[in-house]
Amino acid sequence: MGSLEEPRTEERSSRPLGVRWLEYTRKSRLSFRTYQALVLIITFLAYTTYHATRKTTSIVKSTFDPQSTTSGFSPWPSAHFPRAVRQNQVVNLTASGWAPFNCSDGTEMLGFLDVAFLTLYSFGMYFAGHLGDRFDLRLFLTIGMVGTGLFTSLFGAGYWLNIHSFAYFLVIQMFAGLLQSTGWPSVVAVLGNWFGKSRRGLILGIWNAHTSVGNISGSLIAGAMLKHGWGWSFVVPGLLMAFVGLLVFFFLPVTPDSVGIDDEDEGAVKSPQKEISKPLLGGGAEVKEKAIGFLEAWKIPGVATFALCLFFCKLVAYTFLYWLPFYISHTEINGEYLSDETAGNLSTIFDVGGVIGGILAGHISDRLDARAITSASFMYCSIPALFFYRIYGEASLVMNMALMLIAGMFVNGPYALISTAVSADLGTHGSLNGNSRALATVTAIIDGTGSVGAALGPLLTGYISAKSWNGVFTMLMVAALVSGLLLTKLVVAEATAKLGFVDEQI
Repeated sequence: MGSLEEPRTEERSSRPLGVRWLEYTRKSRLSFRTYQALVLIITFLAYTTYHATRKTTSIVKSTFDPQSTTSGFSPWPSAHFPRAVRQNQVVNLTASGWAPFNCSDGTEMLGFLDVAFLTLYSFGMYFAGHLGDRFDLRLFLTIGMVGTGLFTSLFGAGYWLNIHSFAYFLVIQMFAGLLQSTGWPSVVAVLGNWFGKSRRGLILGIWNAHTSVGNISGSLIAGAMLKHGWGWSFVVPGLLMAFVGLLVFFFLPVTPDSVGIDDEDEGAVKSPQKEISKPLLGGGAEVKEKAIGFLEAWKIPGVATFALCLFFCKLVAYTFLYWLPFYISHTEINGEYLSDETAGNLSTIFDVGGVIGGILAGHISDRLDARAITSASFMYCSIPALFFYRIYGEASLVMNMALMLIAGMFVNGPYALISTAVSADLGTHGSLNGNSRALATVTAIIDGTGSVGAALGPLLTGYISAKSWNGVFTMLMVAALVSGLLLTKLVVAEATAKLGFVDEQI
């Protein structure tokens, strides 16, 4: 009898302290559904704070260098801006800025900070996924979040310490970018452990709204703190992220097994929709203990294809993220130019469209059980959406808003689907024979490759827009076309499987 009780005692001891406290206060074990809700809420909050801390630098740029662009969204040196546009910008000559960024090369310095951040973030993603599959994801994510909060706060500490060394701020941003890379592979891996494939697309599509929530909340917090001193614009989001990191440590259950939930438990099998509530990795083949290698993960069918697809998909999405407010403020809409503040607020409609697109793409892919067909269809639809936004977006404010919403829906829909549900699907691919320790590595490969495109898109836009915005939109439409074409083989495989000719491979 003692041997039967021993594993259950060990399961209790491995549960996060917060979970044990919840069970103690409830005087009963948490149900499977409750665990799922807990995972969704905590990971949503976690990645919301990741995005919130990313936005701080863009909001504070005009305070550092009053002569920099007031759009505050482009991470690239001012030499890449259209010369005619720079000459027409309104410059706040009364502000003194912050050395060393208030000199003639200030905008270039600020650009280098963001380039360093994005570079370390994209390449760090590969290593983060590799490590995430080899360590406790709860502890790994906690270290990443607390560390990011620390370095974000250290950046703001330069305000009170009166630091004016460019090297200090550069090193801080590099470490912050590296630590930020721990987030995405970890949260997607945890979600993949708890949600079966049948409704994963819809659930993760709704959950992926954290991107927009984080961007908006980060902008609002940083902006509100500026009047108290720019240091607070970094310290407050940094402390908030560290706090949520502690919530992750105390409350996040990484897998059903880690908290004693399995196929024998009531919450997992008595639901009429067993496939929905059952974790994808539950039951079946014996789980291997050895984490998958980096090169092995690349060989999983579909990983390389979706990784390259996301490269071009994020190139389009992040070009809009960094350049859309600037584009709006310098484009005549119904015969008038909007202020930078109004343009920034208006650009959030693209994020709203992205939320709708993420949910819609997830729902459709679940109903059709066809991730590749859904992703490719959205990317092809984004081509006319981008074309019409460029041509007819200047007609009126209402037309601009409507077309921006549609463009955001088709651009961000497949981005959300590939970086969440597709990554989780491939991280639990049948070729792994039940190995659960591949989710973080696969997610990191796909999103890390996409992040390289996210850095490249805005950089190319800086050069191309100096000659023509039509050239920028042509680049984006070509990228969307290539993204869709890369999925052709998988689309054909899914289509033939639906028609009953062959067994589906993905």
